[in-house]
Amino acid sequence: MALLDDSRKRDLLDIDEYAMIRGVLQVSEKHVGDIMIPRSHMVVLELDDEPKNLLDKIIDSGHSRFPVIGEDRDEIVGIFLAKDILKNFKKNNDQKNINISDLLRPAIFIPESKRLDTLLSQFRESRNHMAIVVDEYGGVAGLATIEDVLEQIVGDIDDEYDSKEGENIFDNGNGSYIVKALTRIEDFNDYFKSSLEEEDYDTVGGLIVNNLGRLPNVGELINYRDFKFKVIKSDKRRVSILEVSLHKK
Repeated sequence: MALLDDSRKRDLLDIDEYAMIRGVLQVSEKHVGDIMIPRSHMVVLELDDEPKNLLDKIIDSGHSRFPVIGEDRDEIVGIFLAKDILKNFKKNNDQKNINISDLLRPAIFIPESKRLDTLLSQFRESRNHMAIVVDEYGGVAGLATIEDVLEQIVGDIDDEYDSKEGENIFDNGNGSYIVKALTRIEDFNDYFKSSLEEEDYDTVGGLIVNNLGRLPNVGELINYRDFKFKVIKSDKRRVSILEVSLHKK
């Protein structure tokens, strides 16, 4: 690592090259427990979910893969891929006939102590993109995805729910807006002609977390002043993306 730092200081590597090589080296030193999404923040589907509830969860979360639980969160019965439901629609053309158990894929289970470089190899060899993390007692501790591992190397990976590059606030055109949680409250107020407090919080995400008293879950709705905030993207460390709409008067 010292050699890498020295190469950067001598301008032998640009900042992107330096960051990626450093990420590759560090990924062998980190473990699944360092980057996993904890069980309290997992978006799960239930084996007995009604079709409409199932679809609502999939659409609201914006995720493509979901752990499916039985009696509780310690009973993971499989992994559900959102794309499989589209194949089912094409075949049956009737959402009432969805049987989630028929669409399940096997879940893989890994310990919190597993090294990230080993997990990345396992993902590649098994062609899985999600693993369920278990603690020393065999209970579900959380989950890890291939995206979580790759972000340790290349930084945050934007998805279709992230705003366009350079835009902190994006108008959906339907009365709702996608807002990056790092948007400064001053900028938020300027855009929406609002008067959210700027003294105690710098960002919209900070205001939401502090007023709620905890990190909200994906899909959670927070009503504050004239606005309704819906968490679109977050992990165990921070809120990233919010959907914002104005309360109807």
